[in-house]
Amino acid sequence: MENCSMLISPLLERDYLSPMYGLEFTIGFIGNLVVILGYIFCLPAWKSTNVYLFNLSVSDLVFLCTLPELSYNYAHNLKKFNTALCMINRYILHVNLYSSILFMMWVSVDRFLLICHPQREHILLTLKASLCITILNWIWMNIQIAPLIVFIIQDLEQNNWTVCRDFASLGVAKVTLIYSLVLTITGYVIPLIGLFLASQKMVSVLVKRQEVLGTSFQRPVKIVRSAAIMFLLLYTPLHVMRNVRLASRLPELKLSQCVVDYINGAYIVTRPIAFAHSAINPVFYFLMTDSFKEALQDKWRQIKRMIMRSS
Repeated sequence: MENCSMLISPLLERDYLSPMYGLEFTIGFIGNLVVILGYIFCLPAWKSTNVYLFNLSVSDLVFLCTLPELSYNYAHNLKKFNTALCMINRYILHVNLYSSILFMMWVSVDRFLLICHPQREHILLTLKASLCITILNWIWMNIQIAPLIVFIIQDLEQNNWTVCRDFASLGVAKVTLIYSLVLTITGYVIPLIGLFLASQKMVSVLVKRQEVLGTSFQRPVKIVRSAAIMFLLLYTPLHVMRNVRLASRLPELKLSQCVVDYINGAYIVTRPIAFAHSAINPVFYFLMTDSFKEALQDKWRQIKRMIMRSS
């Protein structure tokens, strides 16, 4: 019975991870590229929200560019990776994973402050403040992911610098589990709570305004809530199964190899689900700010007029 599930992980990597990563790259790359080009060439005046969304889009695009190699390696069952590519790939993957929800949290806070201060007199609504927050975010992300890079280097040394393992297969299980739990709380749970709190605060403010003005202001709340629900649904399975997978490796539990393999298979299933946020995020870029959507529409009309004149 010990060999009951030995083929689960390789089959999932070849027949599930590979096509899913390829699909996410195809959809997400186009969407994020359009957003980045739109911000650079179509948006004349940037505001604080645009800074957060632009950085989020750049992070997503860079991450998506790592997926073709992963898809190819999993499709051909290639376990050996270039050492530098292994570290760069894992670094980009996890920085993007946690920078996405953190930047979206700041977008929700920005929306809440804008509702309370429509004239943008609040200091956090200034362009300078958003740039400072963005820099601090990237510094914080690097601090959070630095231990993971150390674990990867140690694991590569033990495997003669050839085998590139995923997060939940690295190092001593107990040590990696502690780090994973801390990262889950600081990188996922706290920003997610921030997202929900910002939407709840917006609700309380907008309800009062609606009573006074008799007008509905629910669109910003629905967008922020949708973002929070998206991260809740996409990220929770990954973080739960990553920690369960690490716990299953603890020798104290004495789990059978079959159970460990089944848990690893479930963990594999959650990975592309979490990374799907990079393909979905462009939807929020168009919904969050009307100015960006209008700028893209104006640029598209200009391009059509130029084409019609040239023809």
